[in-house]
Amino acid sequence: MSGTDVKQSSRPPIRILLARPRGFCAGVDRAIAIVREALARNGPPVYVRHEIVHNRHVVEELRRAGAVFVEELEEVPDGALVVFSAHGVPKRVPEEARRRGLRFADATCPLVSKVHREVERHVAAGRTVLLIGHAGHPEVEGTMGQVPPGAVLLVETAAEAEKIEVPDPGRVALATQTTLSVTDTAAIREILRRRFPGIVEPGREDICYATTNRQRAVAVIARRVDLLFVVGAPNSSNSLRLVEVARQSGCARAELIQSPADIDWRCLTGIEAVGLTAGASAPEVLVRGVIDAFRRRYAVTVEEVTTAEENVSFKLPPIPTSTAALRAAE
Repeated sequence: MSGTDVKQSSRPPIRILLARPRGFCAGVDRAIAIVREALARNGPPVYVRHEIVHNRHVVEELRRAGAVFVEELEEVPDGALVVFSAHGVPKRVPEEARRRGLRFADATCPLVSKVHREVERHVAAGRTVLLIGHAGHPEVEGTMGQVPPGAVLLVETAAEAEKIEVPDPGRVALATQTTLSVTDTAAIREILRRRFPGIVEPGREDICYATTNRQRAVAVIARRVDLLFVVGAPNSSNSLRLVEVARQSGCARAELIQSPADIDWRCLTGIEAVGLTAGASAPEVLVRGVIDAFRRRYAVTVEEVTTAEENVSFKLPPIPTSTAALRAAE
């Protein structure tokens, strides 16, 4: 037996059940590609309003390439190119960009844009929109910012659904943040349907395909593991929901980690099977990093559990050229 074989055999065995699908969705792929294409065409800097997606690794990689992340347009100099994040922005943001003569590319996920347009149609038809979502999340702020204040009312919990009042109970519509828990949202919907029997619901589900697929994959493996790790960011709604789904589906322990550095290896004593997935804004390189960290400590067997195949892709929008780049080309 070689030295390597002895070293491997001395490590305790562990199984990793790897959820598939996991990680990047089509909207995240598109948003990152927009920033990269803007940098390729214009050179740095390219400004990005808010994190393009909720993942520190992605943000830092783009920052090293020349992206400059800002909170508001007032931080963007005249003549610069700015990209709006995948979560969507209130209407006042592109309006302000146009007023200032800024060039911009909109990386809003097309599935979020779908919700925006539905909300606009409902409000134009005289309905109050009840939006199921989380206060303060950029997607919620962007959706509510498509219409005048008060036209959309936020519902975060079942208790709020029981109490919320609208100007005309006969003219109500429903919309949903795209990254929520399917189970939790269903419970709130049932309450709103009971309270407002004529509520107009989306023709197609607002919770996006990627969120649903990743939650279903986690639910399948949760019952087969002692511990499940979700690779994602603490401000990523879809990643936090995966942790909740794992716990609701029978996994005794489910934790959100950003990298292998977040794992407390002392707490894995006696663990035989670990589940592993990633939120829709977490790159595959982070998942591979977690597996490699396990392999340095355990004799690892990886089983990929596939519950859906994804082949969705979105086209890039037009990428404008910054004023500075135009002048340099003259």
